[in-house]
Order: sequence, then structure tokens, then C-alpha cells
Amino acid sequence: MDIQMFKSLHRYRAIALVSAALLIGSTAASSAFADAGPPEVSSGKTALVKHPDVSVGAQYDTTHVYVASADLDAFVNSFLATFGGKASPRAVFTVTPTPSKTASQYVQTPVGMLSVFGFETPIPYPFGNERTGYLVTDIDQGVKAARAAGADVLVESFDDPIGKDAIIQWPGGLTMQLYWHTKAPNYAPLQSVPDNRVYVSRYEANNFVRRWLHFSHGKVVSDNPRADAGVIGRPGETIREIRIASGFGRMIVFVTDGKLPFPFGRETTGYNVDDVAQTLERAQAAGAKVLYPAYAVGSGKTAMLEFPGGYIAEVHDGK
Repeated sequence: MDIQMFKSLHRYRAIALVSAALLIGSTAASSAFADAGPPEVSSGKTALVKHPDVSVGAQYDTTHVYVASADLDAFVNSFLATFGGKASPRAVFTVTPTPSKTASQYVQTPVGMLSVFGFETPIPYPFGNERTGYLVTDIDQGVKAARAAGADVLVESFDDPIGKDAIIQWPGGLTMQLYWHTKAPNYAPLQSVPDNRVYVSRYEANNFVRRWLHFSHGKVVSDNPRADAGVIGRPGETIREIRIASGFGRMIVFVTDGKLPFPFGRETTGYNVDDVAQTLERAQAAGAKVLYPAYAVGSGKTAMLEFPGGYIAEVHDGK
């Protein structure tokens, strides 16, 4: 072997050793952050990892309501006068992983549950953006299942006074809380299950629905591409409306261009009542305002209410 060939071989071996070292280091780094990556991709399609159903029941879903401390009594009293039910005793807790204080009450009604917060300190980010809280059988398994279905984890699991919580966000922007209690609660089924009302763009609608179905083990009850847009304040137009049922309750997804008249998009929950007209009368007598009067659709009537403290809700009749 001549000297030139020897030098070339030596340089080749050195480069190979460096390349191997870089590859090993890269593989180790990838493994350390494997959970931060997207779901597996196989044959050009996203393959979602299967996880057990972690839902418990619709009677354990709570709409999160944030009001000023001074408005707590007025809001709770008005809501109960409208729908019936009862509220837990009020207490002051730290319900975030960072220092804060909030007066809190749990409101149980035949048509849905509320977790009501009246913060006495500034509200730490991202709290206040989550719409609902869903009880899960295991918080760690719940977060893993959400991640496997494509959700982001905005707040990692943390301890609260009665269990554990985490905040997750889905493609399209839907933010929610998963929670678990140290002592499992036991509530009777609801008289009627409310709708979690979700607004998404046409660009993320199919992606969101696919991923939510995977996480919730739910099913699409109906998918109407030409539903009456009067249900979101735009009579004479049509929208795509997707209804989903799962162990987490009901969800109605409105696929829109985002051009929503007030107050649509501000509500988080729709309540199924026996009679919309009577419900509006009770609500107004209890201090609530009608923001969108009863509008007739094929399945019944729908209307929008604002309760003292600013909580906006939809009410509808029909089955």
C-alpha cells in the first residue's frame, strides 16, 4: 500500500467514526424526547396508538365557569333558579400548580354540572381558557391517551386539593381539563346530557374529529354538511354540523368560517330543556338576559342566555 492510499484510508475511517458518533448521539437525543414527537407515520398516513377508554360518565363532565368573586352568588342563584339542582358549600382553594386563590363551588343540575371559580388573585396562564373538565379513570393514562390521539399538553399533571389535573389542547384550538379524584365520586346520571359546543375551521374539522373519536372511543351520530346556520346566528345560510357521542357525553362541532355574530362562539355548553320558552322566562326572572331569542329548527328551538357574571349558554328543546 503506498503512502497516499494509506492517508486516504485513514481519513475515511476518521470521518466514519465521527459520523457514527453523531448518529449515536442523535438517536439518544431522539429517544429522550420521543413523547414530544407526533404519532407514528406509516405508509403516508398517521397511525394513532390505541389506548383504553378512560371516560367515566357524562354526569362527571363539568363546564368551567370563571366569574368575578363579587358575582358568584348572583350567578349560582340565577343558574339554579333556571335549571334546578344544588350547589356545594363555597370554599377557597389553590386549584392551579402555581400560587393562586379562588373561591370555588360545584353546581349540580339535572341538565349538567358546573365548576365555578371566582379568583381572588390573578389567574395564572393558561387557566380560564379551558372550557370543560372531564373525569378520567387514571390521570396518567388519560394524558397518554390524549397525547397518542394528537393532543398537546399545556399543563402537565399536577396535584389539586382533591386529586390531580392536567390541561390539554386539541388541533383546532379546543382546550380542556382532565381530572382525577383521590376518592372516586358517585353521582346519579343526568336527566339530560348537555352538548359541548365546539367551533372549528374547515381546515381542522376532520383532523379534530378523527382525533377526538380516537381518544373518546366515541362515534359520529350525524354529520350534516348543510345544517341551518340560524343555530349560530346566521339564518338563511348553511354550515356543517357534526354530532358526536362518547363516554364523555355529547359534543356538537360547528364547522364555520369564523364569521360569528355575538354571542356565538362565546358559549361552551348547550343545555337540553323540556321547554325553551319556559326556561327563558325562568332565567329572565332570575336575572339572566336573552341574547338570541328562540329560533326554530327541525329538532326544536334554540336560544342563547347570559347569566349574571357573564356566563353565556345555549338552551334547546327536542330530543
